[in-house]
Amino acid sequence: SSDLYEEDDILEVRFSDAPIAKEVSQSWNVNLSFDAAGNLVEMVILEAHEAGILPAVVEMKKAA
Repeated sequence: SSDLYEEDDILEVRFSDAPIAKEVSQSWNVNLSFDAAGNLVEMVILEAHEAGILPAVVEMKKAA
């Protein structure tokens, strides 16, 4: 699932409902969260529009 917080330009993409055990900053605007087994649980992108992630992700979601 994904959530867009338009006022703050933050995109959260959730891949699993597993509890988050570790968070890693991949770059200044991308944070990745992992479960205890090392599987990706969530990705948070700050300034998603500015980074060019949106509207592409939203358009892909509509197509799916």
